Amino acid sequence: MNAVDAQPRSAAGEEGALDLEAAYRDSHVGEVLERLDRELIGLAPVKGRIRDIAALLLIDKLRHAVGLSAGAPALHMSFTGNPGTGKTTVAVRMAEILHRLGYVRKGHLVAVTRDDLVGQYIGHTAPKTREVLKRAMGGVLFIDEAYYLYRPENERDYGQEAIEILLQVMENQRDDLVVILAGYKDRMETFFRSNPGMSSRIAHHIDFPDYTPGELLAIAHLMLEQMQYRLSPEADAALREYIERRRAQPHFANARSIRNALDRSRLRQASRLFERRGGAIDRQALETLEAADIRASRVFLQPPGGEGPP
Repeated sequence: MNAVDAQPRSAAGEEGALDLEAAYRDSHVGEVLERLDRELIGLAPVKGRIRDIAALLLIDKLRHAVGLSAGAPALHMSFTGNPGTGKTTVAVRMAEILHRLGYVRKGHLVAVTRDDLVGQYIGHTAPKTREVLKRAMGGVLFIDEAYYLYRPENERDYGQEAIEILLQVMENQRDDLVVILAGYKDRMETFFRSNPGMSSRIAHHIDFPDYTPGELLAIAHLMLEQMQYRLSPEADAALREYIERRRAQPHFANARSIRNALDRSRLRQASRLFERRGGAIDRQALETLEAADIRASRVFLQPPGGEGPP
């Protein structure tokens, strides 16, 4: 389905005029954007860019309806940022937006890494890459840590073969597949400098900032609400301190690290409650994480900025 085919009849008004509000409503894109707001705390610049892209696609669709065309919009993207900043979640919602506006047939997301594309011996890479592309057709192919496809230090590496196949498909079948490359910003910049053909096919570069301590705390509260847990006042204070300490340590992965911390706190809570078996236990005890469940983390045993797992 192309943008012209996707034009909703209710968007057409009298004397050739188009009803923008009706087109927006009938596309249901607003529902996707609202879901993105609910799912992700902060990330205002990212959400703004996604809205801009949605607006561009909707207006392009209406331009087609009245006979105006500037050519198909370029849709391949680059998402850069540290781990746990919401890149995969945004890619899923982007796939939905593209589908609802008629720019991809299915709207599914296929997420892969180098290992899914690159073979280990001659003749292995091409079929692996083409199989992934076949699965992704009609939707979005999300390649995480895309820079690992290019390893110039290894002359016998087969990543370049995968890149060449991707480039061909990104150019020749761009009306049926959108590719999103993701990874650390500095490494992605090096990758694009080394692969100008890939860089020239990327129309939208979106950088995902790290979360602030306040945003991480809000993310934790949202996660706990979804899991039907809550923090005691003392646990809330402990979590604030945990976030400050953990952010200063190596290998911090933003929301991903917060989720891991909460999972470990739930484990400690369960162990604590299990040890008091024999007596009655109420709903409040079952749903409440206490300060001890958080402060048992090894993060509190290390000086701020110290090495070691949490």
